[in-house]
Amino acid sequence: MRLACVQLSVEGGDVQGNLDRALTAIDDAAERGADLVALPELFDVGYFAFDSYARAAESLDGPKLARFAERAAEHDVALLAGTVVEDLEASATDGIEVPADSGLANTAVLFDADGERRLVYRKHHLFGYDSAETDLLVPGERVGTAEVAGLRVGVSTCYDLRFPELYREFVDRGVDLVLVPSAWPYPRVEHWRTLPRARAIENLAYVAAINGSGSFDDAELLGRTTVYDPWGTTVASADDDPRTVFAEVDPGRVAAVREDFPALRDRRL
Repeated sequence: MRLACVQLSVEGGDVQGNLDRALTAIDDAAERGADLVALPELFDVGYFAFDSYARAAESLDGPKLARFAERAAEHDVALLAGTVVEDLEASATDGIEVPADSGLANTAVLFDADGERRLVYRKHHLFGYDSAETDLLVPGERVGTAEVAGLRVGVSTCYDLRFPELYREFVDRGVDLVLVPSAWPYPRVEHWRTLPRARAIENLAYVAAINGSGSFDDAELLGRTTVYDPWGTTVASADDDPRTVFAEVDPGRVAAVREDFPALRDRRL
């Protein structure tokens, strides 16, 4: 399976511009043979543009995500709209299961190659360190998986990388690949290099950490989108400039590595 991770240039509060850039990147990735395209965290509004969250929020059945569902079907590619600001009240009105009757969520949506919504993941762990996220957002409560091009795929988001117990649940659900849309800023470069790699090594699974690129008033995203294989080896990576990272992901390799090095069989917790 050919995975395309879009390290998008995200401009704070420029929702229309960000959406247009994302759609153009999807078009390009599809032309270059992608089977699955993944976008970074809050690519619609920009993670640090907290004052713009409410303005950008929509139902998961709203026109914003409809454009991405249509683009997935048009190109016959699976697509992680990877994450957007969700208006929970509007989603509930549209009959979508939500963790609260109102408020906003940081929500990833995975569409299949027919443009059908296959997975919804709302960020579980909200970042409280000098961040407005905990004040503005409702945490998610469910972990889902979906089958994409022969792979069992799970999704987590950015700060979730610091909580390894979440990834054990992915193992228990048979996940081969975890997509991690993120908005990871400087100066925590070493954390970014270490945590997704550790999650790959300890769970013997592919981990694709998809970061944004761009500057905000008081923060700068560090880019460095990277795909790790089940040994923790870097398959593909970027620097801090906008670009799309391509990687070949083989479900057979996950099974082979787990058979060759069966550490998961020795779990006691």
